[in-house]
Amino acid sequence: MKIIDAHLHLFPPEPRTDAMAEAVGHQNSTEHLRKVYGELGMVHGVVMGNRTLETGRHCYPEDLFHYCVGLDSLVLDRGRSIPEDLPDQVEEHLKRPSCCGVKLYPGYNRLWLTDPVYDPIYRLAERYDKPVAIHTGLTAYARAHLKYSHPLALDEAAADHPRTRFVMCHFGNPFLQEAAAVLGKNPNVCADLSGLLEGRVELDRYFEEQAGYAGLLKSWLASTCAWDRILYGTDWPIVNLGEYIGFIQRLAPERHWEAVFFENANRVYGLGL
Repeated sequence: MKIIDAHLHLFPPEPRTDAMAEAVGHQNSTEHLRKVYGELGMVHGVVMGNRTLETGRHCYPEDLFHYCVGLDSLVLDRGRSIPEDLPDQVEEHLKRPSCCGVKLYPGYNRLWLTDPVYDPIYRLAERYDKPVAIHTGLTAYARAHLKYSHPLALDEAAADHPRTRFVMCHFGNPFLQEAAAVLGKNPNVCADLSGLLEGRVELDRYFEEQAGYAGLLKSWLASTCAWDRILYGTDWPIVNLGEYIGFIQRLAPERHWEAVFFENANRVYGLGL
């Protein structure tokens, strides 16, 4: 089975991010990922951009990765400083074959997804037929605001921009019921399953000790009847790649594995694999 990781992050070598990768049994390097991808049948990844809009700092091995240009809190200064030429800068990325979409971080920027600053971004994504991935659900930092990353905030944007395609990252975790409703209601919304775990995990023990949560997650995923719009992703480097494949295989029925692990991401992000 071929696998696409539809949601990962690449960070330059530094003590903090190196330690994150090492804590889950990996190394923080593209060379290491290439090796592990080959061992696990992972054929490609979609990098969620962070830190900068400079095109020269988003150069990844094109046989291994595409990327989404990211509008994170370092780019938008937690919503306090929006570059006047933001749409032009984003468009320069969308023109590139290696750029397959845009990534928004509303909770970190404390901006509603219906804020006018995003309107030209949605129009650009529609014109270039590339999706807008949205961080939804829990945030990594306490200073972020959850109300902006709640799945229901995405519902408004998706309803108001029906010709723009969206990816609801992390399936809105832990707002699973609302995430399922948004996915079921809006045909222009997909969801990735990244970041539902963090750290190492022994799967049998996890599914025994966390049976309640795992059951809810599995039930709400099934309730959407949208396996053609659900994408495998990891949020690397916070998880062990082999363990996370096994984790998602226990949530998705085997008859849908080809779609979830490969076909949906290949189609949604236009990877051409």
